[in-house]
Amino acid sequence: MEPDRDLNPDTDDLPLRANTNHILVRHYVLDMTVHFDRKVISGSVVLFLEPCSGVGTKAEDDTGPGPGTIEAGGSQDGLGNSTEKMFGAKEGDRAEFKALSEVASQNAGDTENSQSSHSWETTSDGDFTLVLDCCDLDVSKVEEVDVTSVSRLLPEVASERSGVSSVNPQAAFIQNLISLPSRQWRQKHKLFLQCSRAPGAQDGSSLHFHRDRWSLQVRKKGIVSPQEFPHALRICYETRPTGGSVKWTKDQDNRVCVYTAGSPINNRALFPCQEPPVAMSTWQATVRAPSECVVLMSGEEQTVPIEDGDTRFLIWNYYVTMPMPASTFTLAVGHWQQVTAEIPPALEKGVRTDCGKRAKVRAGPGKWAETELVSGLGSSASDEVKGSPHQTGRYFSGDQTTRLDSAFCYSSLEDEGLSVTDYSGMVDDGISCSHGDYPCRFTERSAGSQRVIPHRVFGPVCLLPKAQTGVLNLLPRCLAAAHAVLGVHPFPRLDVLIVPAGFSSLGMASPHIIFLSQSVLYAGSPGSGENGLSLCGSRMCHEIAHSWFGLVIGARDWTEEWISEGFATYLEDIIWAQAQQLSLQETAGQSDLKALLRWRRLSDELQNSEEALQILRPNMENTGQASESGSSTVKHALNPDKAFMQVHYLKGYFLLRFLASQVGEQKFIDFFRLFVKKYHGQLVLSQDFLRMLLTTFPDMERKGLTLSAIYADWLDQPGIPKWLYERSTVWSQARLVEEVKAEVTSEQLVMLLELLLEEEELSAATLHALQKTYNLQSQDAEVRHRWCELVVKHAYTQAYGDVEHFLVHDQAMGVYLYGELMVQEDPEQQTLASRCLSLVQEEMDQSARRVVEEMVL
Repeated sequence: MEPDRDLNPDTDDLPLRANTNHILVRHYVLDMTVHFDRKVISGSVVLFLEPCSGVGTKAEDDTGPGPGTIEAGGSQDGLGNSTEKMFGAKEGDRAEFKALSEVASQNAGDTENSQSSHSWETTSDGDFTLVLDCCDLDVSKVEEVDVTSVSRLLPEVASERSGVSSVNPQAAFIQNLISLPSRQWRQKHKLFLQCSRAPGAQDGSSLHFHRDRWSLQVRKKGIVSPQEFPHALRICYETRPTGGSVKWTKDQDNRVCVYTAGSPINNRALFPCQEPPVAMSTWQATVRAPSECVVLMSGEEQTVPIEDGDTRFLIWNYYVTMPMPASTFTLAVGHWQQVTAEIPPALEKGVRTDCGKRAKVRAGPGKWAETELVSGLGSSASDEVKGSPHQTGRYFSGDQTTRLDSAFCYSSLEDEGLSVTDYSGMVDDGISCSHGDYPCRFTERSAGSQRVIPHRVFGPVCLLPKAQTGVLNLLPRCLAAAHAVLGVHPFPRLDVLIVPAGFSSLGMASPHIIFLSQSVLYAGSPGSGENGLSLCGSRMCHEIAHSWFGLVIGARDWTEEWISEGFATYLEDIIWAQAQQLSLQETAGQSDLKALLRWRRLSDELQNSEEALQILRPNMENTGQASESGSSTVKHALNPDKAFMQVHYLKGYFLLRFLASQVGEQKFIDFFRLFVKKYHGQLVLSQDFLRMLLTTFPDMERKGLTLSAIYADWLDQPGIPKWLYERSTVWSQARLVEEVKAEVTSEQLVMLLELLLEEEELSAATLHALQKTYNLQSQDAEVRHRWCELVVKHAYTQAYGDVEHFLVHDQAMGVYLYGELMVQEDPEQQTLASRCLSLVQEEMDQSARRVVEEMVL
């Protein structure tokens, strides 16, 4: 077995330590309490485990995400693994487990951050070790859960055939519980919850644990294989205020909040889990939070909070039935308000334009339910959701009781005139689901016709008007457009949250919830129409596209980010054009203009970055591989420069544009829908998409476009492919680009510079870009005058030559500029004024000369 590396956090790579080839977490039950006073989340997580019977370490060569890579007894997983059960450890397995234990012991040297149960040292290196990804957590206890009481209540589940020896009836019960068919998911989740509340095992054979920098390791003395290891265990823990998975901060109303901020370490500092994407699982969570807060999560149904006894806390419950990687778990707790079609007068009084002071009004979400367009919790298009007990409820905020039952908005898109024509016009291709068993929306007839899923928008009070104008009004159009392009919405509902100003990106998509930066909100003034909505609309389309590429279809190897970001960037343009109802000519023009802007950005980035960070498939032929235990590393994931790079977005986007140019854009989008139908609910590598594409369009290979050629030109090399260089010259001559060059008049430039003079700060880079873009030193005197004012105001020394030239050659307009040079009290600028005066004073108008001399001398 390859030894695991306990990486120094200062290096590039992120370790994924979980031994997912030995044992898998199939379901999590989380119980969390949010403590804003201490900036921690405390609670427990119960893991329901299933031992694996096979080990796969090589990237699969056949089409598909690698069936058989991980084989677990009981049921299929999200990778379509077989249900064959082979229990009982082999001698080779025992040696492998021992090697893993030795590595775990070697990696325990981080004494500053290590925690252990008192008897960890009494366990043997030959004992099986469960390894979970974990950091910045204080673990107080790990115990086996005794599910005997639950199994006795349901003998029909306990007696189901499981393949587990009757010597261990608890393991057999949990195996049967995990294997219950998806049509019984409600019963399944109820049983998981009952099991999670069962007491710890009292047989005297406690679990022992050790935590180092990157992992939590658990053993049971004398247990040497995953098949013998407990199938249900409870971990009691508490997060740390500085933990990297969640961000404790204040929102734009200056009120406390906490949310999962999309950290490179994912959720391992929120709860112990298996981070490798192949560890697909379901979960259910109970969150206790102060009663004035709203709790938003990546759960399938809107939840209705209930009172937590006599405390000033409310309890929120969420769940998912689709197995997904633990990294997709998302949480946000804060004092946000729901954005509605009309801002209630009571809240309008508390709206601030500066968003820097606390809002005056305190009201819970749903307070103004009567003003919404549509009331009532929406169906997720699943018959099982209809009539759910979660349809009505109360939300308590201080002494006020506010309703949450009007949470979701429904829009009549026909009334808005939005096209209802399906983008692809595809016929039924006969492709059926090939993922594991879960309640899949792609098989539901009603889901296929649901163009706009139920949705809500939340944000701080001070941003409600902008969120209403932009996000709430555009969201139904963007959802309908995405449905027209890609088909069935993978998830039954959507929340959008305007996150605090410190959020490090423009947006982040998770199942059922999108985080948006305030930077994308409506930029126009009242009455300016939709001119200021482009950034907001296109960004929402990008995040919505992730529902298909990034979430319901994920990358099996996290280094292949382009599978998520490149696809979302490419689809963003198509979906946004559909939402705007642009003509084919308008769509093409907008697409070419965006392509040119992205080309310039990519070109600049590749000239100023490490070549190692420019490769879309950095593991190359080793992509998708892991050690014998299932552990691996994510290359460059901890490199701070990588967080600010967009190569996976942009180079991936251009690769898709290149492929579309080979087959035609319409056929390419049709193929996207075929790919989604085949691979939804699964994890993929680049080769899965490319091989299916080449098989669908055999003429591509006949023209020399092979899989190896695409790898060589686009995925495995730094730099820019030849096609992209050639195509960029075409984009630079696009109609919209030429219009910008031809139609920006001197009057428009003067206006632009006048507005820029009102800005307190402009960087040297911005001024350089202005000068280069508009060739300002060659414009008329009115333009050059304003340009010189900007140069002086911001002490842009690189353009002092332009100022000297203006004062010497445009004396009729230069008097005011002398005053600006002197009033700044900058010695270099004052020297410049004196030198210019000495050059022209003999030829100056006497009146002007006296004025200038008074200022300068």
